[in-house]
Amino acid sequence: MVDVASAQSENDNLRKIRFRLLQWESKEDPIAGLTPKQEECMEKLASKWKKIRGEISDKTPLESLKEEKEQQQQCTYPLSKIFKDLESSGIKSTHDFLLWHDRVKGEIHENANSSYERYLQQLELRSEECRVMLQQVDTAMGMLNNLNSQYDFVSHKTSSLNTASQQLIDEQKKMQEINEEIQRRLQFFNQVELLYQRIQSPTLSVASESFRECLSKIDDCIKYLQQNPNYKDSSAFIVKYKHILSKAIALIKNYVITVISQATHQTLAPKNVGTQDTKPNAEAAFALYYGKYQASAIKIKRVSQLVEDRLSFGAEYEQLLSDIHNNYLSERANIMSPAVESAIQDLKITYKGDQCSLMRSACGFLVHVCQDEHRLFFQYFSVPSDQLISYLEGLCTILYDTMRPMIIHVNHLETLAEICSILRIEMIEEQVQQNREQLEAFDRTANQMLQDVQERLVFRAHLYLQSDILHYNPSAGDLAYPEKLEMMESIALSLQEPTLRRSDSRSSLISTVSNTESVDTNYRTRNLNSPADLHGMWYPTVRRTLVCLSRLYRCVDRPIFQGLSQEALRLCIQSVSKAASKISSSKTSIDGELFEIKHLLILREQIAPFRVDFTVKETSLDFSKVKTAAFGLLQKRKQLFSMGSNNAILEFLLEGTPQIKEHLLDSRKEVDQQLKSACERFIKDAVQMLIGPLLIFLEKAQTLVSQAPTMSNKEQTTPSKFNYTLRQSSWASPQHISSIIQETQRLIKVKLCNLQRSMQLYLSNRDTEFIIFRPIRNNIISSFVKLEQILATNGYSQDDMIITSCPSAEQVSILLSSASILAAEAIVNFSGGRKISTSSNEGHSQRKISLEKKKIKQ
Repeated sequence: MVDVASAQSENDNLRKIRFRLLQWESKEDPIAGLTPKQEECMEKLASKWKKIRGEISDKTPLESLKEEKEQQQQCTYPLSKIFKDLESSGIKSTHDFLLWHDRVKGEIHENANSSYERYLQQLELRSEECRVMLQQVDTAMGMLNNLNSQYDFVSHKTSSLNTASQQLIDEQKKMQEINEEIQRRLQFFNQVELLYQRIQSPTLSVASESFRECLSKIDDCIKYLQQNPNYKDSSAFIVKYKHILSKAIALIKNYVITVISQATHQTLAPKNVGTQDTKPNAEAAFALYYGKYQASAIKIKRVSQLVEDRLSFGAEYEQLLSDIHNNYLSERANIMSPAVESAIQDLKITYKGDQCSLMRSACGFLVHVCQDEHRLFFQYFSVPSDQLISYLEGLCTILYDTMRPMIIHVNHLETLAEICSILRIEMIEEQVQQNREQLEAFDRTANQMLQDVQERLVFRAHLYLQSDILHYNPSAGDLAYPEKLEMMESIALSLQEPTLRRSDSRSSLISTVSNTESVDTNYRTRNLNSPADLHGMWYPTVRRTLVCLSRLYRCVDRPIFQGLSQEALRLCIQSVSKAASKISSSKTSIDGELFEIKHLLILREQIAPFRVDFTVKETSLDFSKVKTAAFGLLQKRKQLFSMGSNNAILEFLLEGTPQIKEHLLDSRKEVDQQLKSACERFIKDAVQMLIGPLLIFLEKAQTLVSQAPTMSNKEQTTPSKFNYTLRQSSWASPQHISSIIQETQRLIKVKLCNLQRSMQLYLSNRDTEFIIFRPIRNNIISSFVKLEQILATNGYSQDDMIITSCPSAEQVSILLSSASILAAEAIVNFSGGRKISTSSNEGHSQRKISLEKKKIKQ
């Protein structure tokens, strides 16, 4: 029973062990996992087991181990089977297993190095093979070293041979270069005979390419020998080449002369054959004088280009080109000079008596000739020449010689001015400046003619100023003022619509000259109805002066114009003043003064467009000290030859030298001064005309007051006898003063209308009339104010003041305003040719006077 129980317990223990071994590394719930080392042992056991079973392969141990591991990973040997195998091997307990394990471990240890030993044997075999291979490599390296040394030897020998060969080649090349250089230098010496023979050949043509090549070789040889004078016989060969060059130049010159002579002969032949009476038209003349030459230009152009390209090679070519130019221009002069002279003479006959048309046509003809000749010259040549300018100047001289006698016999300023405009504007500015190169010669001739015309114009202008301005003898019609203005005004009004009335803005001051050359045609007014503004109504000397200045302004130089304008304005002012004096003597001083003011205003306005300085500097000698020094010399006759500073002759020379003085004369200032003087005289006479009695009284009263003795302070506090002297005078009584004031007021009412009518008729400008009338008004008011002051300061009582009825400044202003309004209405009525009833006029005047009073009070 005990045995059975023990056996039963052992079986139970074994089952537990088996169960635990099965659960030891269970994938789901292992009791104890194997370490890597334990796994490796298990793999070894498995491999050992396979060997035991005859499954050992021929692979290396490492490969077998890897393969077994991979197989084991791929398919896990079930532990249950392992345990069954262990049970079949007699292992029934743990002790048996451990014994078996030790035994298997020993066997594995014994058989573990077998694969390594086999691998070691393989390594030793491979090592032997490598040793044999190294021996073969050493043998090959020795052979290569030997071969390398042999290569170095051969290479050294080859490079030495190459260097020697290269040296020989360089020396050969150098010798060839020397030989070529010698041959190149020798060719400049060896070509003498060849070039001489070619130049002497009768078949050689100047226009051929072979001649150009010969000429190029000659130039190259001469240039080379001149650059190397140290070569043997270089000077002798230069002489030979120069001789050949002279032959070539002679050929060129003969060729050109022949071609140009043929062209000249062909040009002149038709003229000799045809009739002399028939004149070719412009196109036929151009074809006649230029057709043959243009056909020959191609031949000459090729040769002239050959010469022009070689101008830098020597003076021979420059001289040759100059000779060719000279020959060409001489032939053209033989053709064109008679033709130009004949054409100008024909124009002179055609425009006989019309100097301006003749000058315009002749200059235009020469302009075309110069342009055609310049164009033809450059069809032959490319380089400009001074001889061309001289030739064209010769053609233009024909024009100058023909026109100058005509110029010096022209007397009319208009004609001379027109000729100046033709030469300056139409020819020089419009033609020459646009074609400066082609018309250089014509420019010189035109300027010379212009200077002659200007000189003649200045001369005739001086004579004109003296004869037609300074010494002008006016006719009765020239001095018929204001009748002439009234007549012109009535004519102008009769030509207008009945409803139109003369405007107040007419002005001789506003008239302008749009072009200074046409003052007498372009004068305009602010409106078209003022007869005083018409230039035909100007005094003749004023009109002539302005016309003369307008003609001279664009025709002469500015300094000359300034001098002429100074003289013209001075003489014109004298002429106007003389005419004003005659009008004043024949009519009234007011008419003369207004006439002078009117024309001085016209002068001042019309000279404004001239953009010049009217100031002229005059230089004179002052001999005032010479007279004093001469008297001193006579008084010191004993000291004539004394030594030192007391020498009378020396003092006379030092002190008696004339002094140079400069004076600035301004024509505009002279016009302004004369205008100011005329306005002052007019204002004075106008005031005298309006308040003459009052002025006489004021003069007498002021004279008497100025003669009064100075009073002491005590005398000033008490009435003085002298204070009543003016009051007690019969001519200064209140009644007499009242009559003077009434007479003055009557004169203002009567005369002011005529005065303003005259101002409006002469001046025709509201602003000018107002400017001149304002000082008249102020003088009248101030005269009444002086009268009031004299009455107040010279013992007149309040009753006396009432008796005199002396108006105040405001009352005088109202009086003048009312009189001016009445005068303006009278002028309007007269100008409009209408009659207005007196009652309506008076009512209208009263309304305007009341308005004036209100303005003054305000």
